[in-house]
Amino acid sequence: MIKVFMERSIKGKNVSEIVRLLRMLRVKAMQQPGYISGETLHALDDPNYYLVISSWENPSDWEAWHHNPERQQLQAELDKLALLKFDFLSMII
Repeated sequence: MIKVFMERSIKGKNVSEIVRLLRMLRVKAMQQPGYISGETLHALDDPNYYLVISSWENPSDWEAWHHNPERQQLQAELDKLALLKFDFLSMII
């Protein structure tokens, strides 16, 4: 199993649209082969900081989703809406 940690810092007047796109990413991810679970954590002391954790059967399932054109399109939309930081960290369990 692999866990993927995605840090996202957002700001600006587009926050509600960004959150909507993040939810769309989750729904699409849930339909992918190898997807196990996911959660989105919102920092108490920083309203702009989110940590998304997803679990996948294996690294190749995650990589397939990471390179999926639908995911990349949603990510491009997020990037246009003042997504300030977007980092990945993948760890095998």
